[in-house]
Amino acid sequence: MKIALGQINPTVGDFNGNAAKIIDFARRAQSEGAGLILFPELSVCGYPPRDLVERASFVAHNRETVERIALETGGIAVVCGLATPAQAETGKSVMNSAALLKDGRVAFLQSKMLLPTYDVFDEMRNFAPGKNQVLFPFCGKQIALTICEDAWNDKHFWNKRLYTFDPVEALIHAGGNFLLNISASPFWIGKPELRRNMLATIARNYKVPVAMVNQVGGNDSLIFDGSSVVFDPAGNVIAQGKSFEEDLIYFDSDRLAGEVHEQLQGEEASAYAALVLGTRDYVRKCGFQQVIIGLSGGIDSALTAAIAVAALGPENVIGVGMPGPYSSQGSIDDARTLAENLGIRFELICIQEIFETYRKALKKIFAGRREDETEENIQSRARGTLLMALSNKFGAIVLSTGNKSEIGVGYCTLYGDMAGGLAVISDVPKTRVFRLSHYVNSRRQVIPQSTLEKPPSAELRPDQKDSDSLPPYEVLDVILEDYVEDSHSPEQIASDRGIEIALVRRVVRMVERSEYKRQQAAPGLKISAKAFGYGRRFPIAAKPDV
Repeated sequence: MKIALGQINPTVGDFNGNAAKIIDFARRAQSEGAGLILFPELSVCGYPPRDLVERASFVAHNRETVERIALETGGIAVVCGLATPAQAETGKSVMNSAALLKDGRVAFLQSKMLLPTYDVFDEMRNFAPGKNQVLFPFCGKQIALTICEDAWNDKHFWNKRLYTFDPVEALIHAGGNFLLNISASPFWIGKPELRRNMLATIARNYKVPVAMVNQVGGNDSLIFDGSSVVFDPAGNVIAQGKSFEEDLIYFDSDRLAGEVHEQLQGEEASAYAALVLGTRDYVRKCGFQQVIIGLSGGIDSALTAAIAVAALGPENVIGVGMPGPYSSQGSIDDARTLAENLGIRFELICIQEIFETYRKALKKIFAGRREDETEENIQSRARGTLLMALSNKFGAIVLSTGNKSEIGVGYCTLYGDMAGGLAVISDVPKTRVFRLSHYVNSRRQVIPQSTLEKPPSAELRPDQKDSDSLPPYEVLDVILEDYVEDSHSPEQIASDRGIEIALVRRVVRMVERSEYKRQQAAPGLKISAKAFGYGRRFPIAAKPDV
């Protein structure tokens, strides 16, 4: 039998739009002779729906939409994900389920048993776990249908498992001889390779074909890479979907042969594609058409602008230069050159007079006190105010340009450079900002060479350099990676990396003191294993043990 994988980009809550995609892909697959098509986890309502599932009308729309899809795809069997009532006296009222649609009706329902609660996942908050899972016969095979996390507990792959029960093992021991998995598995650098290795291990261990269809697209901070894949019983890839775009993939369930579509290779290519996709979907799904970016002449705003143009087109990006009293002519020229290279509209608004007006208003109250970070922050906040004014006037969303290194240690200004609706590179350390910028220029020279070469500076006081306040970024970034992503202690970091313990503790204290800033930041796009945001939940009012 010819089976299709419908790798689609759903929008949370857009039942009509998601249904239209499912019906369209199903009809295209049917016209190509497919007898079954799989769609991702919660594809009917979009993933993650979070607390929307607490609304009875939202859950009812799931069932109504699925029944309509069943009627309009009568010539092909369809597996799709939806939220269903739990029908239990205690616990959560809904379940994360998969439906088999056949002959115009819902022929089979299976519910997810393993509900993740780590990192960005909080499914136990929203869903009741399925009590059991059963096989269903289809075209001479006993199908083991699982939903995302249900396949992430293989004892032959993980050194330490998170759950005592393994749905895949139970279904295979019950006689399953073909494993299907519908997923909404978010991207982070290295995740596609991990996912493929895990699924290949399952195929080899149980000697069964494994087919996984994964969601693609961006929903809030999460980016889904697609990369749907099918393995034969020996763990060889026999079919594969594209990365970071919708795709329709076919394979033959008897001959175990299919289409292998090319995927992106390399960390920088994948990270850049993820950021472009995440930006495009966040802006579009939130109802915006245009974005505004403050262009300082520095590398962070340059990379953000390049990503925005790739995501939305140059006609939808507005760059704004806002030179202050300490801005160099070189930075102003770099901002203008970048805008010309990208083909975007560029506006120049000098903040000198605004800054002097602030200082005049505060002169009497500040009498006898020396200038410090206060005056630096006034400049940053003046720029933030101007950007938000333009946002209001033009109905465009502001993209903030802070990177993970700065946000990690609080080297950023609340209501200033942190102002905006989306923090595009907030999960990109400074060292990777440079690598991604070189990657951008390897495709087409858009970021001025002087931007790549000059020492990073906020230019908020004379001759200011980031290195005046921070360790070198190549040192700072490894400390942040070890502490934030891997939860290593300062002592372990100092020992493993050969860095002075006093410096490590200083950086860790900066991270802990800046939690209040991060919890007021714009949503960011997650591309690392542990991003700042709702995947890393720490108290603000606390005394860290460092």
